Amino acid sequence: MTWTVRRDTTKRAEEEAAPDPGAAPAGPRWPRGARIAAMLVSFVFMVGFAVVLARLTLEPSVASEQLTHSNLRPGDSIRQYLGQPAFRDTVKQLGGNIALGVPFGLLLPVLAPRTRGLLRVVVVTAVVMTLVELVQGALITGRAFDVDDVILNSTGALLGYVLLGRRLGRAVHPRRRHWWHRFTRRTTP
Repeated sequence: MTWTVRRDTTKRAEEEAAPDPGAAPAGPRWPRGARIAAMLVSFVFMVGFAVVLARLTLEPSVASEQLTHSNLRPGDSIRQYLGQPAFRDTVKQLGGNIALGVPFGLLLPVLAPRTRGLLRVVVVTAVVMTLVELVQGALITGRAFDVDDVILNSTGALLGYVLLGRRLGRAVHPRRRHWWHRFTRRTTP
């Protein structure tokens, strides 16, 4: 008895198994349970961060009731902070606003793979923080809209993404191909 293998079936199986030379390497993929656990932990941290953010930004501030004027000029508040005689207050204002953005840079790529990418993380952070600032300016006594807060928060998200968020996002959701392959990949009949 002789065994024969049809060439067309074998060739098709080899083509399906061969990796696409234009595709990006998948990178280390975590087991499914570890990825789900990482996403759940990230979700818990994001909810905790949202509570802290609301407590810090959406409660009236007795210390700033006299300073309730909106700032729509980028850099004005930053210059005021840098001009303060107390270095501690400057670090508290600038560092605190930057620190408020870092969790977005760390957690967004893990929770929402479509927000992975430097520009996407910064834009999502800017939109969310703009909404927070608008609510502050419109509804909270002793708080005002400050565009510099949005800029500093977005800078914090950028730092969080560059330092660790990119790696976390890729570990939990490895990219199978680059975005430009949508436009360059040719389909063969």
